[in-house]
Amino acid sequence: MTNFIENQKWRYATKKFDATKKVSDADLETLKEAIQLSTSSYGLQLYKVFIIENPEVRAKLQPASWGQSQIVDASHLLVFANIVDVKDQHIDEYIQNIANTRGLSEADLKGYADFMKSKIVPLPVDKKSVWTSKQTYLALANLMNAAAELKIDVTPMEGFEPEQYNEILGFNALGLNASLVAAVGYRHEEDATQHYAKVRKSKQELFTTI
Repeated sequence: MTNFIENQKWRYATKKFDATKKVSDADLETLKEAIQLSTSSYGLQLYKVFIIENPEVRAKLQPASWGQSQIVDASHLLVFANIVDVKDQHIDEYIQNIANTRGLSEADLKGYADFMKSKIVPLPVDKKSVWTSKQTYLALANLMNAAAELKIDVTPMEGFEPEQYNEILGFNALGLNASLVAAVGYRHEEDATQHYAKVRKSKQELFTTI
């Protein structure tokens, strides 16, 4: 736990990446597994993660990201896209996955499936989209924590235009919405931000015991 805390102190939202340094395939697989293992409501994982390596696509995304250099300079760019309209089929696919993974009958899981469908599917589409977008933040946390353990930098980004991302990446046709962006790579030695003292509320300000 000591190392975990120290690595959390080490990490920061990198402002300038070293474009010459790349995350290894092995480390990228570890980060992908960390995302895969993330918690989510009901375990549904109602999102997809796009790893943008194509420099031409990233160049198109930069203007839609307020011109931020991390978009093109980071080793990898991850776009978390939430499913906008959750339908029966999404829950059916999850139930099938549970049955296959745990050696159960789908019929035995029907009550759980019906419960989820009754709580989720009837919601207005805008509320479903907000809910599924929140799940991407849970996955982002796992990515950031795992990356810090590997001394890999991650810049979480909300400073972008989702509508433009959706158009550039063809998300609308897939029923997806760009929720979060994470630039992944290694800090540039010229990034002065890495030397700033971390500013956080005190524990007395942050926590209340009732």
